[in-house]
Formats: sequence, structure tokens, C-alpha cells
Amino acid sequence: MTTPPPRPLPRFPADFLWGVSTSAHQIEGAVGEDGRGMSSWDAFAAEPGRIRDGSDASVATGHYHRYAQDVALIKDLGVGAYRFSVAWSRVLPEGAGAVNGAGLGFYDRLVDELCAAGVRPVPTLFHWDTPLALEKAGGWLERDTAHRFAEYADVVAARLGDRVDRWITLNEPAEVTLLGYGLGQHAPGRRLLFGALPAAHHQLLGHGLAVQALRARGADGIGIANSHGPVRPASDSDEDRGAADFYDLLLNRLFADPLLLGRYPDGIAEMLPGPVADDLALIASRPLDWYGINYYQPTLVGAPGPDAPTDFAGIAIPPEMPFSVREIEGHPRTAFGWPVVPDALTELLTSFRERYGDRLPPVVVTENGCSYDGLDDQERIAFLDGHLRALHRALAAGVDVRGYFVWSLMDNFEWAEGYTQRFGLVHIDYETLARTPKASFHWLREALREQRPPGSSGRP
Repeated sequence: MTTPPPRPLPRFPADFLWGVSTSAHQIEGAVGEDGRGMSSWDAFAAEPGRIRDGSDASVATGHYHRYAQDVALIKDLGVGAYRFSVAWSRVLPEGAGAVNGAGLGFYDRLVDELCAAGVRPVPTLFHWDTPLALEKAGGWLERDTAHRFAEYADVVAARLGDRVDRWITLNEPAEVTLLGYGLGQHAPGRRLLFGALPAAHHQLLGHGLAVQALRARGADGIGIANSHGPVRPASDSDEDRGAADFYDLLLNRLFADPLLLGRYPDGIAEMLPGPVADDLALIASRPLDWYGINYYQPTLVGAPGPDAPTDFAGIAIPPEMPFSVREIEGHPRTAFGWPVVPDALTELLTSFRERYGDRLPPVVVTENGCSYDGLDDQERIAFLDGHLRALHRALAAGVDVRGYFVWSLMDNFEWAEGYTQRFGLVHIDYETLARTPKASFHWLREALREQRPPGSSGRP
């Protein structure tokens, strides 16, 4: 099923880092095996009606027992890096205290396998799956969780740090805050609206404390993976522009400003608990080595009102919110219903450079991908081709982008959507767990071969 690129991609820098991404909860399975503790998502999926197809991640893709096969696929694909996440509750079943040697040993073996294959391991320390014991004590609403996270980071770095030279602390704290604690669409299923803001602050504090712990272990190459996207007003009216500005604050500035500028947007700090000024000094005190951006789509936002939409991509927008999310017309859509707008990636990256200037470290696109069905996934090929060209335009415009990771290596448990959405370059038969590379896998492999000079691994 080899599908060569219809036209060559523009040339990226020789040391540009190409990779694929996954997360532990979505692929590992083996829940409860070898001492793994329960997580917030295990509990959430057990509640009737929480997951669209009634499924859970107890088996997922079976990666825990098939990791060697999956690393072989990564090597065959020809990327230089693999971004995976460590399941906190597999390493520390209660979130703190005794270390589970069997769980930590799994990641030890995975990292060894990657290194032997010539693939750089890029672990994410937190990808949404809070240990259930900590969640029951308040989770990210509690300051204590940030300190427990730093302890966990130290444990992982002590074991893997001799082979890992690039780290991600958190993945998408915006989604944990807004969907998990604010709107109740994701674990832990709280519906606190603006009462969820402490979860944002404590995740950022946890990031700062984890950076301290990693640096103390001699780690470099530390970043974060934040979800961002351009926000466009539905019209030129003052009401729609004001609503779009507020949405931009929630999605983009609330999580980037503290890290890059050392401050929250106006009016936010007063809504947060604890010694916020001291915390901000810690959050921004050790500058990031690089900044990860997860991009999927732009957002069209208007003022709320009786005729405004009340949901977006299946997520209910409470009437108390000072914005409404509108459909973006005139673009193809993924199986998830998301608009395909590659030019918005160029817009996003150039706008970050303009907003943050020399405070913005080198950027890595840590997630970009789409959901489509079928093995002959020509729509995914078109998506990747368009977004890589858009990324190259950002490079040509002067944005310092150092890498690009496709979401995702394989089909997986897609959170509240269960197994109804397929984001993978590799198809998973959920009955047999057989792996079958899709047309997009072969396309990307050939595209990367054309990118690399002879003898290059795609690894800086």
C-alpha cells in the first residue's frame, strides 16, 4: 500500500526532528497488572454514560505487552523520535510513596528498546491520567498535587535520565482544566466552570516544581505541550470581538503567559489561590529549553445569545459562558467534525512569535493529526501534506520551529469518544489487536526518506 507523495514536500532543515506521539492511558492497557494503580480516567470511564461507546482503556491497544512490535513500527516509519507518556499510577500507584518497580521497569525497557532502534525517547510525565488516590483528595484543585508531581518527576528522571535528553512535563493543562474540572466532559468529571481555575494554576506550579526536580537530576531539553489555536471573531462587532478575546485568553494566554512572560493575563491572578506572585516566579524562573504546541484547528467565537450554538463538537457550552463557539464553514472536515485549516498553523506560529518575541524558545509541534476511518486514508495524507507545507511557511517567515510530531502512531482509546475515532497512522483491530500500517504511514515514510540526506536519522 505504498503511496508516494503526489509532489515533494519543501525541504526542512537537516536537523529537524520528526516524530510520532501517543499517551499511556490511550494505548497501554494492562490496567491493574504488575501493580499499576487506578487513575482518574479509569474511574471516569466506569461511570455509565461518560464514554460515547461505553468502553474503557483496560485493554486499549495492548501496547504494554506489544511495545517491541510498536517500536519496530516506529523504526520502520523512519522518524527520529517517539513521544510517549509515563502513567503516573503505574510508577506510583497511590500517586506518592512507594515506587512500583515493575511499572517503572516497563518504561526502562521501552526506553532501551527505542535507543536500540535509534529512536529518541521523549517522555511526557503527565498526560491527563491523575492517580485516583490523589484525585479523590482533590486532584489538581489542591496545591499538594503539584508537590507530589515533582516527587514523581524525580523518580522517573532518576531511572530514565541517563538515556533521555528531551522531556515534557505536562500535556494540555488547558483541557484538564476546562474539560475535566470546568465542564465535566473529561475526567474527573467536575463541572465547576470558573471554579476550575485553581487546577490551571496548580498544574503550572507542578510544571515549575518538576522542572526544578529534573534540573537537579542534570536534565536538559525540558519543554511542555500546550494546546493552542488561532481564535477568530464571528464578526467585527464589539460583542463578538470581546467574546473571541476572552476565549483566546482561556485557550492560549492563560497557559502561555505565565510560562513565557511570568504573569497571568489581567484579572486572572486575583481568582487564584496561594502565593501567586511567588508561584509565578517559580513557574518562569527556569526558562524552557523549547515550547511544545499541539495544534488541531482554529476556533470561530461569537458573543452568547438566544440564537447562539449551545455546543461545540459534542461539548455543551453552558449559558453562563461569555462566548459561543461557531462552525467554521468552507473547509473539509475530519471524521470528528473538525475543520481542516492548514493555514491556521502558520497563523498560530507567527502570532506566537509576534506576541512573545525573544521570550519564545524554539518551538516543537508536539501534536498534529486527524481522525479518519479506513486503511486507504487519503484524507489523512492530504491533511499531513497541507499542514507540513503550512509549517514550512512558518519556518520561512522566521519562526524557530525545531520539530513536528504526528498524532498519533496508532488508533487508540480517544478519551470520552472511546474507540469511535481513529487518529492513527497504524490501524488497530480492537478484537485481535493486530497492527496494520495505513496508506498515510507509507506516505509519511516515503516523504521522510526524501527529506533526509544520505546517512541521516532525522535525529539532531
